[in-house]
Amino acid sequence: MAVLTLQHAFLRSLGVDEAIDYHTVDFAEAVKDIDVVLDSVSLDAAARARSLAVLRPGGTLVSILPFPIDADELADIAERGIRYESLLVEADRAGMQAIADLVETGALRAHIGATFPLAEAAKAHTLGEAGRTTGKIVLTVEWSRPETAGT
Repeated sequence: MAVLTLQHAFLRSLGVDEAIDYHTVDFAEAVKDIDVVLDSVSLDAAARARSLAVLRPGGTLVSILPFPIDADELADIAERGIRYESLLVEADRAGMQAIADLVETGALRAHIGATFPLAEAAKAHTLGEAGRTTGKIVLTVEWSRPETAGT
């Protein structure tokens, strides 16, 4: 598939040494002794077990999903010598300013995969649901400053 090839090329341009096509390869069989797994897909304990299986003792599983893990599963993870962290971001002024500073200095760059005017939000949403994008989908909003009375 050409799309996967393009995505892998994009990942390599970011510094990835090896990309695994999870559509055709079970990552749990392809890698082992990983230091950190950033989990963006495991919605239940069975799915999470695949990520845990590739971690080395002392490794870390970081979930970016807003779903809690029950105490028994957390205890099992800890018994395996694996650290579990949940990362949920809440916007705050200081954090947003730090990100803006990184963008301004060029230390942080967003890859824009597609741009749509707000009127085409449904089209942008359909593209995002297809799961075939590389980079962010951006909606643009045109606005004009309201006229000030008396000017």
